[in-house]
Amino acid sequence: MKVLYAIQGTGNGHLSRAEEIVPILNKYVDTTVLVSSSQSQILSNFEINCKKQGLTFLSGKNGKVNLFSTIFKSHPIDFLNEIRTFPVWNYDLVITDFEPVSAWSALMHGVPCIEMSHQAAVIHPQAPKPNDKNRIGKYILNHYCPAKEKIGFHFEAFDKSIFTPVIRKEIYDAAAKSEDHYTVYLPAFNDEAILHFLSQFPVKWEVFSKYTTLKQRLGNVTLHPINQQDFQQSLINCAGVLCGAGFELPAEAIYLRKKLMVIPMKGQYEQQCNAFALNKLGVSVIENLNLVQHRTVNLWLNYGQPISVNYENKTEEIVLNTLNNFEQKLKLKRDNEQFTEKSIFEKLSVLKYLF
Repeated sequence: MKVLYAIQGTGNGHLSRAEEIVPILNKYVDTTVLVSSSQSQILSNFEINCKKQGLTFLSGKNGKVNLFSTIFKSHPIDFLNEIRTFPVWNYDLVITDFEPVSAWSALMHGVPCIEMSHQAAVIHPQAPKPNDKNRIGKYILNHYCPAKEKIGFHFEAFDKSIFTPVIRKEIYDAAAKSEDHYTVYLPAFNDEAILHFLSQFPVKWEVFSKYTTLKQRLGNVTLHPINQQDFQQSLINCAGVLCGAGFELPAEAIYLRKKLMVIPMKGQYEQQCNAFALNKLGVSVIENLNLVQHRTVNLWLNYGQPISVNYENKTEEIVLNTLNNFEQKLKLKRDNEQFTEKSIFEKLSVLKYLF
């Protein structure tokens, strides 16, 4: 069976999850890997067969989504051409981790598509959500990556189609320690804002920044350029983690039993949902890096505790069950009908998905 595994390259979380999923897919099926919108700071440990421009949302340096850069660097005509011309019909199945080119191309050409992502869990009716009427954010999450079947990963497994996070093997196998430093990863903030804020607290901070190229110590704060191995060691051995309200990093921090504080990116609905879900579990949440948060951070540093979770390693079981279930459905379909290419009118009918 030929499978296209498509990955959203924005941030590091999707590629981190793919490091566990791709080797499993390679073990059982003929796998092609596609990545679009590559903004990641980590190097993959697997071969990427195809790269696309796709669509992405860019963060600024003040904790917000940068709408100007997002719009300026978007190329909708190129994106539509990628959807139209990608040879998705060469595959029996598309598995997409919130990657839009593959999902829309599969929808247009009638190729089966399964979304296997954190976002699939965020939009689930039972998922924890804030009372924020962010209609645009909700619309994007619901329509960015069309797939009839969705398998989600979240901080809790609240439905049979939702599973706990995919934790990297290096983290599963790590002998975690609690040393005297705190690990920080806040890519939506500039280094100056981070340094000014953290210098007010008398603890050691190890800040990993995509804006710096040289390691430097400034008072109680050490700035590191992004390096996967260095970051992993800092994470495994830290006393706590201060990071954005993404998914993979908070999940790994929780698994390692690190006390955790998150700052959701403004204008990013998924992160607002993540922060709400984490807060329900007992994780500390602050809105930004300013003096109003000083007392909350001090309380977290002095009295914060890690939360207790049980994240079992079921990744291979989830992937294998997904493949087996699809193969059974595919066999039934092939027994009952012959695949034919869609007409232009049938392809255009997918536009109804937008409404």
